[in-house]
Amino acid sequence: MAGGSRSPGASVTSRVLAVLGAFDRAHPALTLTDVARRSGLPLATTHRLVAELVTGRALSRAADGTYRIGVRLWEVGLLSPLHTQLREVALPYLQELYTTVRENVHLAVRDGDEALYVEKVTGHRSVPTISRAGGRLPLHATGVGKALLAYAPPEVIAAYLRRPLSRCTAYTITEPGRLAGELAAVRTRGWARTHEEMTLGSCSVAVTVPGPDGAALAAIGVVGHSLGAAPQRLVPALRVAADQVAARLVAARQPHPPQRVSA
Repeated sequence: MAGGSRSPGASVTSRVLAVLGAFDRAHPALTLTDVARRSGLPLATTHRLVAELVTGRALSRAADGTYRIGVRLWEVGLLSPLHTQLREVALPYLQELYTTVRENVHLAVRDGDEALYVEKVTGHRSVPTISRAGGRLPLHATGVGKALLAYAPPEVIAAYLRRPLSRCTAYTITEPGRLAGELAAVRTRGWARTHEEMTLGSCSVAVTVPGPDGAALAAIGVVGHSLGAAPQRLVPALRVAADQVAARLVAARQPHPPQRVSA
């Protein structure tokens, strides 16, 4: 179940969010019954809320009777700082990095216990990956995820190491002690790597986009077939891109001096 509340005292807002939360990458189109089941709401309540959301263009109804996220939510989503600031600032540098490495380039942020992919730049010759903009993958099994987790606050790392770690492939690191050692190595050398830990046949290397206080604002990573032998060869290009993005983000937040108007 995607995550609703069966509490009779749940607010209208929480119920609407439960309806919207029923949709995800694996479930982009749902019947009314599916929405009710995945949101945990009564069918009658779901019917009323879905009808209102369709009227407001937050949901759309297809000819086959299924519902999808509507254009209004897409328009609102474009106002998110992840899009208007981070993605728009980073995209030119991600494209330059792709031109240099000719492999998949990812931009991600940490959202709770997952890596949220903000942007992906790829080409027809790049190795196929399951990552996509707006998608989420485990922190411990991805290059960008390891980079973000390594520079997370100590209490976040400790909590993550206590949770069950999913095994995506036979090579995924799921032992807490081993993962802790890997994160320490990331902090020592300044970059993260994976070898077939998320997808067989794929390797990755990633660095963080540092904030003014040293915290990780985001991570930039490269995923390809043949990175495992010498992933460090890509670190200089990754570091240049990450530092450029960090500098642009700082500049974008600086107040602009008032312009003089000549008489």
